[in-house]
Formats: sequence, structure tokens, C-alpha cells
Amino acid sequence: MKSLRVLMWVLGSIQALLGLKLLTDSVAIATAIWGEADASTPCCTTPGEAHSGIVVFAGLLVLAVAAWGITTALKFPTRQSALRISAFAYGWTALPFALVFFWVIPVLGLIWLVPSVLAIVRPNQPESHAWFNARRL
Repeated sequence: MKSLRVLMWVLGSIQALLGLKLLTDSVAIATAIWGEADASTPCCTTPGEAHSGIVVFAGLLVLAVAAWGITTALKFPTRQSALRISAFAYGWTALPFALVFFWVIPVLGLIWLVPSVLAIVRPNQPESHAWFNARRL
């Protein structure tokens, strides 16, 4: 089960880096998405500044999901059967990130898809059942 633990570490770490990037560059990212100010923009705010709160919220959400994956990976040596279910659910939660990454950088989306699918499949394999002494999902 070391491979699943490492896989969750990798997925969680990449998500944490993405979340930090969203938090630290929220105005620049919002400006890239919603565009620059023009004549129809109200005084004193640009569309990037006006929508940066949405990017910050997305960053906090990504950090929360990353913390979930990393915490689950840290608790793996305890062999609690609930951790296997948590790993399975985390894999399903990590899957939509592949679509988001594919929109931004297609190669990154395809690269992300492989560990996401593995995070779904690995907790339900027979060696995982034996490791956690659990029944099949």
C-alpha cells in the first residue's frame, strides 16, 4: 500500500502548490480570466480586482482538498478501514482537477488523469482489502 500512499502524497502536494498559487496571485489570475478594465468598468476597480475573491475561494477549496489527501496519506500506517474509503473518495475528488488542468495545459491534464484514476482503482484492489482488513466497496 506504499504506492497508494505515495500517490496520494504526490496528488496532495501538487494540489497544495496549485492552491497556494491561486491564493498568492489571485488578482493576476482573475485579470487573466475576466480581462482588463475598459470604458464600461466602474471607477477604481478592475475586473480582476472585482473577481479576485472567487479565485481566493477556489484556492482555499483546493487547499482543503489537498489537506484531505495529505492527511489520509499520513494516517495510512494505522490501517483503519475508513482510510481506504477516504482514499477512494479522494480519488474521485481529484479526478475533476484533470479536466481543469486539461483546459489550462492539455499535457498537464493528461498527466494528472493517470494518478487520479489510479487513486480510484488502487483502494479497491485485493491487496488493499488485505492491508486494511476491509470488505470491497
